[in-house]
Amino acid sequence: MSFANPPYDPHPPGDGNREASSGRTLAAEAAYPARAVAAAEAPLTVGTDRYMHAAAHALARAAVAELRDARGVVAGARVLLLVGGGHNGGDALLAGALLARRGCAVTAAPATEASRLHAAALEAARRAGVRLAADPLAAVQAAAGGAGAGEPGLRGADGADLVVDGLTGIGATGPLRPAAAALIAPLHAAGLPGERPFRVLAVDLPSGVGVDDGTLPGPVLAADRTVTFTCLKGVHLLPPAAPLCGRVEVADLGLPVPDGAPLAVRPADGELAELLRVPGASDHKYTRGVVGLWAGSQTYLGAAVLAASAAVRTGAGMVRLAAPQRVIELVLGRRPEVVPGDGRCQALVIGPGTDPADAPRAAELDAALGRALGEGGEPIDAVIDAGALPLLAARIAAGCRCGPQHVLTPHAGEAAALLTALGEQAGREAVEAAPAAAACRLTELTGATVLLKTTPTLIACPGGVLLSVDSGPGWLATAGSGDVLAGIIGALLAAARADAEIGGDARGEAADAAADMAARRADGEVAARCAALGVRLHALAAVRAAGLDGAASVACAATAVAGHPFESPGHPIAALDVAEAVPAAWEQLWRAGVHRVSSSQPGSAALGPASLRKNVHR
Repeated sequence: MSFANPPYDPHPPGDGNREASSGRTLAAEAAYPARAVAAAEAPLTVGTDRYMHAAAHALARAAVAELRDARGVVAGARVLLLVGGGHNGGDALLAGALLARRGCAVTAAPATEASRLHAAALEAARRAGVRLAADPLAAVQAAAGGAGAGEPGLRGADGADLVVDGLTGIGATGPLRPAAAALIAPLHAAGLPGERPFRVLAVDLPSGVGVDDGTLPGPVLAADRTVTFTCLKGVHLLPPAAPLCGRVEVADLGLPVPDGAPLAVRPADGELAELLRVPGASDHKYTRGVVGLWAGSQTYLGAAVLAASAAVRTGAGMVRLAAPQRVIELVLGRRPEVVPGDGRCQALVIGPGTDPADAPRAAELDAALGRALGEGGEPIDAVIDAGALPLLAARIAAGCRCGPQHVLTPHAGEAAALLTALGEQAGREAVEAAPAAAACRLTELTGATVLLKTTPTLIACPGGVLLSVDSGPGWLATAGSGDVLAGIIGALLAAARADAEIGGDARGEAADAAADMAARRADGEVAARCAALGVRLHALAAVRAAGLDGAASVACAATAVAGHPFESPGHPIAALDVAEAVPAAWEQLWRAGVHRVSSSQPGSAALGPASLRKNVHR
């Protein structure tokens, strides 16, 4: 099946004047629909090239930064412009003119007739010394390092130093047209960023991507850096296209941000840190949150060790474990503070390391699911993972429904199986091709908050929020890392619930905030934020465990995916390494926010902002 991306309504955007992949503090980053961006800009941009010149200067600055990083100096660099017939092609031509004036050898390879290029930009480029390739395909082949090209300025085995992709803009739909696709083919064949001999700077977005939904309808030239204007677009936050944007820089041209609902939001570390609190003098294990863990089986004994360790290291006041005796013994050998058996809990983690084909264990999991869904009492916050997902699908198909406080954590294959069990014919490939739509559809069908394990991770909840959260380094692709993530989120849900029960909330606010917390719990905001915080803790713990925790490496952690390498490669890690690194990641995130203490400490003041909505600034 194919998915259509439904609308979502998260919070307003943050300030766009920064590199969107690093240095995040207190303001979220929001992505808006291309049509809304165009409508907001139209009254100011019609009939003037003023903003095109501003965009060109932003592009030229980014190009200079890439060239200096790649070769030390700008003068003498070889630059290829891929030029389409729209405004992005004009931006590229004007940026090329600026680079030519700085001593670069600049060649423009148009994807259309010269008469269809932006006339004023083309004239300015020619005056500055930019060459218009007589044979665009030959120029591209030379830039990619191929032989047989006779274009001055690009001749030689080393090819271009920088390619500026200005083929298409935010108004494009579908795959690239044949002429444009032919131009990117030799460059695409040269490899991914970090492997190929040239850098790629994309104007607004890598040409050929799905602008609003992040899909890949055809071949795409992955960028090392993307300069977009005014605000992010869906492609910059949504997989599978988001990693192909490289480092994303939002240039402020003085144009308005759309007033409508964003497509997606990437929460800032400072916002997520509002959920973290330091225990006060009157706290005890029950006020810090009790996690009930249904994990592990005769086949996957270690999953319970990983999930329990992660919950403990995230700060749970107590972890209870319901598992086969052999699993319990293994866990107690590693984590003696874990309490065997069932009991009162503020959050449940159901399913890591379990097999629904194991009938006795499946019956225990199904009973735990019934408890989470409110059979015989109030619903309980829960992470529902792995082997519990098929059991939940059977309950949903029979008429049960989750609440927003239930966080489902499927990978693409599990998401496809869930969708199929609920009447949607979906394969893993369909989910991987359109993960945002799949996550939102699962939320509609189940009523739960859905965390879809993609790069970046997507979190959809019934309240209309779609969050995009950096997933961390590729070293996380190891057995058991999902069990660690489940334990982290379970501890965060339990802490948030414990705060609500004592009359405050997860940010140390006083009792009069209980009603606000209840409202945000009802629309899924608390669960979504706990899930997002869990993903960030998981990612930052992996960065530290893999030896990537130098200042420069941490800053580029968000972009170390799909061929965009860290400054250091790091080293292999095991899932338990990630769990043990969570406390250091916890402190790192806590320092990114407003320092606070427990709401249960007598006389403690309300130090945090009133809510996520009030803390996201334009």
